[in-house]
Amino acid sequence: MAGIMLALDAATEDRLLRDIVASGHDVLRRVAGAHDIVSAVETAPTDVVLVSAAPRCLTAEVLSACDRRGVRVVALAATEGERRNAVAIGLHEVIDADAPWADIEPLLSARLPASANDGDRRQDAARSASRVLAVWGPAGAPGRTTVAITLAAELATAGRSVVLIDADPYGGTIAPALGLLDEAPGFAAACRLAGSDSLTTAELERVAQRYGGERGFRVLTGIARASRWPELSEERVRRTLDACRSWMEYVVVDTGFSIERDEEISSDLFAPRRNAATVAALEGSDHVVAVASADPVGLARFLRAHAELVEMLEGQRLTVLANRVRASVVGLNPGGQVAQTLLRFGGIEEPVLVPHDAAGTDAALLAGTTLRDVAPRSPALAAVARFVHDGVLPPLPPALCRRLGRRGRLAPAAG
Repeated sequence: MAGIMLALDAATEDRLLRDIVASGHDVLRRVAGAHDIVSAVETAPTDVVLVSAAPRCLTAEVLSACDRRGVRVVALAATEGERRNAVAIGLHEVIDADAPWADIEPLLSARLPASANDGDRRQDAARSASRVLAVWGPAGAPGRTTVAITLAAELATAGRSVVLIDADPYGGTIAPALGLLDEAPGFAAACRLAGSDSLTTAELERVAQRYGGERGFRVLTGIARASRWPELSEERVRRTLDACRSWMEYVVVDTGFSIERDEEISSDLFAPRRNAATVAALEGSDHVVAVASADPVGLARFLRAHAELVEMLEGQRLTVLANRVRASVVGLNPGGQVAQTLLRFGGIEEPVLVPHDAAGTDAALLAGTTLRDVAPRSPALAAVARFVHDGVLPPLPPALCRRLGRRGRLAPAAG
């Protein structure tokens, strides 16, 4: 039984009211518009708001108010325009306004199944087998998003199930980089569901987009407008990553650049923290890939932030990846010079060196696709692929290693 607030047009309310009461639910209040919904949610305990998807009733402010109170929102759309309004603000629980009550009621009480919290062995096994890789880099566009996309694509090419998450609170870029729609940010939707204990595998499948075919991967797109960062709270991000661990074998997270603790620069200790999503993703990961731009300015920025990053991670696995290594900005033997700089000033040994491939990465951006899809012979792709196979995926059994050919394909068995 749920306590329901109604914000519907008169005809839809009249059609559903009898079924709502007959099903044992309580109608707590009837309201008319977005302002009334926000006020009512803030003042009265409510389980569910059943709302028209029209812009006069359903707004980002309504979602935010309901999220703060843990109230589930289910929207009824009478037109395609109303459905687009709901999707644009990140609400995926949308159903046709003329749908029967039997189709609407299951959405009112969707919660995590009991097995998500009762020590279910299959989910525990999936959780222990999965890995969360957070890709971080300092300010200055070191190529963090390109690296995250390439990591996800290579893991998927290796036959692993992968979800790529855009968790940048300053505005996501994975969707346009992969030619995906970014009207409805999937990660924000997942975080909102997690905040109301409603994030299930089925919900993740619904809010995620798929990139590629059989060896493709899922994508939880990021917020298109930086002003939506309060939706990515620390607790929601942690819960969403936990749910993704039980969903996919590998979770690749493209984080924001800033790891400042916001409370240190704010007088309001209880205000939302803009950098909380980045901090939560880094602290909740199994392996952090820290991306440095391999030029004098990029390396200086990286080394200044590296010490703070190491202190935050407290022993988590950290790999430094020097991106866009090229002689034109560091001189002869660029790989050696970059490695020596990182070792001398940061104590960083054996960084992953990724050669600069402007033509390949530009072609991928132009086509809205991955580097492997447009430039399979890219030297940058080859470096990331080596890192995936040597530093991320578990080692192959010795018997299988003996049969691998030079290009990574299985050679004929002897005899």
